[in-house]
Amino acid sequence: MPRNPEHFSHLVYLRICLDEARKSPPKPTNFCVGALVLYNPPSSSPSILATGYTLEAPGNTHAEQSCFVKLAEAKGLTEERVDEVLPDEHVVLYTTMEPCWKRSPGNLSCVERILRAKKIKKVVCGVEEPETFVGENAGRKILRDAGIEVIYVKGLEEEILKVATAGHIKEEKGL
Repeated sequence: MPRNPEHFSHLVYLRICLDEARKSPPKPTNFCVGALVLYNPPSSSPSILATGYTLEAPGNTHAEQSCFVKLAEAKGLTEERVDEVLPDEHVVLYTTMEPCWKRSPGNLSCVERILRAKKIKKVVCGVEEPETFVGENAGRKILRDAGIEVIYVKGLEEEILKVATAGHIKEEKGL
């Protein structure tokens, strides 16, 4: 069955995110995730504003957070002020794995960061977050309740999960 042009575009950007995820150092306590922030105004061509991956920025950073840090720092601002850098409501966040909604104490979740950014009105994900670390992810509901469209694009799930779990201990199948 032929896919629509929007699906194809989403796959192009998710592949870029997947390339970012491959840069993430594998660890048993993190998923290797890639993300990008896209400006997609209706009157002109889309442009990538930032890319990021898990652990790219200093600290225990997630891919989405790395994007926001780069965007803000390019304008001499702290990540908390990233909303001042984003052009308008035609900003889309692409991520290989849905944004986290819960983090260890002292860390703001990616869902909270997206809400704080204000101008992101669409989040495109390659896969749902496995329940490995925090159980069921309520982030998509929180984002949707805030008026942010969350969509999942099929086609790269196996590859995304292989990269995401690169540092995880694999259980051996019965011998």
